[in-house]
Amino acid sequence: MIELEVTARSAAPAERVFQLLADVTTWPAWARFDAAEVESGAGVGEVRVFRSGRVATRERVTALEPSRRLAYELLSGLPVVGHQAEVLLTALEGRGTKIRWRSSFEPAIPGTGRLVRRRLERFVAEAAEGLARAAERAAAAGRARGG
Repeated sequence: MIELEVTARSAAPAERVFQLLADVTTWPAWARFDAAEVESGAGVGEVRVFRSGRVATRERVTALEPSRRLAYELLSGLPVVGHQAEVLLTALEGRGTKIRWRSSFEPAIPGTGRLVRRRLERFVAEAAEGLARAAERAAAAGRARGG
């Protein structure tokens, strides 16, 4: 089993970070996707489709704990087997949020594990940073509107 973990910090509160994380339609604004949508369901069990160029991936939400955790499993689209991931949000003392994004999987093609891990880790690190910055912008916009 190959595992990876990345972290990011956001000045935004965990509630704001979670709002973006839970709403799949926001993902293209902060992660490298051209499109993202709900295929079926809502909440736990929701199936999401992400498109980047000609590649489409499908994921199912397996856990949803407001302001704390989102977990999902990959259904199709990447050369991996048994992909499980979770994003954990921890409120920081004073203010802000620690974002911890963990994944585990097996490569579908023997001998490709290191390459897949490196690419997936880079993608997840960029997504975590993008989420952190987008949450900060959303929090600032909310404050400017008085909300």
